[in-house]
Amino acid sequence: MTSIVPTHWYNVLSDLADVEDAARLRRARPFEGQRPADGAITPQIPLTMYRQSLSREPFIEIPEEVRRQYLRWRPTPLRRARNLEQLLRTPARIYFKYEGTSPTGSHKLNTALAQAYYYKQAGVEELTTGTGAGQWGTALSLAARMYGLRCTVYMVRVSHEQKPYRRVMMEMNGARVVPGPSTGTSAGRAALERDPDTGGSLSIANAEAFEHAAAREGCNLSVGSGENHVLLHQTVIGQEALRQLEDLDEFPDVVIGAVGAGSNFSGLAFPFFHEKIRTGRATRFVAVEPQACPKLTRGTYAWDYNDFTGVTPMTKMYTLGHTFVSPGIHAGGLRYHGAAPLVSAMYERKLIEAVAYPQQRVFEAGLTFAEQEWITPAPESAHAIRAAIDEAVRAREEGREKVILFNLSGHGLLDLSAYDHYLSGRMTDQAATEDQIRASLDRLPPQSEARPAHAGTRSP
Repeated sequence: MTSIVPTHWYNVLSDLADVEDAARLRRARPFEGQRPADGAITPQIPLTMYRQSLSREPFIEIPEEVRRQYLRWRPTPLRRARNLEQLLRTPARIYFKYEGTSPTGSHKLNTALAQAYYYKQAGVEELTTGTGAGQWGTALSLAARMYGLRCTVYMVRVSHEQKPYRRVMMEMNGARVVPGPSTGTSAGRAALERDPDTGGSLSIANAEAFEHAAAREGCNLSVGSGENHVLLHQTVIGQEALRQLEDLDEFPDVVIGAVGAGSNFSGLAFPFFHEKIRTGRATRFVAVEPQACPKLTRGTYAWDYNDFTGVTPMTKMYTLGHTFVSPGIHAGGLRYHGAAPLVSAMYERKLIEAVAYPQQRVFEAGLTFAEQEWITPAPESAHAIRAAIDEAVRAREEGREKVILFNLSGHGLLDLSAYDHYLSGRMTDQAATEDQIRASLDRLPPQSEARPAHAGTRSP
């Protein structure tokens, strides 16, 4: 089985000759009061990961130390949802890649381990980050502990309240967890001044983490989704699934994943996209998002910031605006205002599709899956399940076979309060309103100022 675990990450940029610098470049913005004295942004990414983000090489070697850690739980299972198929009376064959078997319960550890390894090699002493539902913060805290790094996590307040045991897991790993927006950073205070009752957003949490890193020597910002190197690290998922399906003489007609910024969708979909390009197959790729934060289906393709205060470099993405604060649905990992530049570029070029669902339909699908397959999915993963069920029903209505593959990116055992909310009838659908989206998009940076430039690096 160890031979199934990849020795290299797959780089989708090698197959996207028409995706130019919009997906690869950044435009730096000054941040008042940070090092260095000239006011330029302090680069946060080690040179190795920066090169990975720009590379056009099709495969990039996984360091032996990182792969050795992967082998503690990888390969993750590929399973067929036979009971769900029978319930739906569908001719479709439904497969899912189950990332909930990781030590932290989700796919996020795939990149957390790699990043902690590279930051340690670069001489960094502390990592800080923002986290939505807490899967990323939990993964980074474990990876940081493994490599002897301190870790500070800014956690979106509504998730901090909804998912207290993720906070406990982070603290068990030695991390300091700060609910945000907090009063300890200028970014947090600005968000609270705008809305004292805000539940927070990942954009705000990222801004607080960036400010934290800028004020401390030896501390770097680490992010769990969106950046090219993060999507790269996650491709172990799809490469494993590709080999597992080959053993079954199967290949998917449709590949599905939920999208916050895009790491679990990309991790599964990108290696199959490579096979589609290589073999000419007709596979579709479906990104699933919540109606509460519909950046692909209702956002705009523009240069925007990754954080609330606009101090990070701009990226070209599908966005609802960096000041957008999603309604507090239980899928905290999907409440990010923008899609990854690579995912956005592929969506703009119609290489992938997108669909958005209301919260109650998602939890209905998650509960159905748990009843039939005996796995409780994370609310984020239940979005992919909802789309898989709909694809299977269409196959039944059309009377044709179809192979469906989705990423069950994490278990929901720390999300039982969300399922309790659904089962008790207290859950409501909370969609983003047109006025809310329009107001946030009106605050986009002027596109004439969005002239990209390569962001440098601080660490060797």
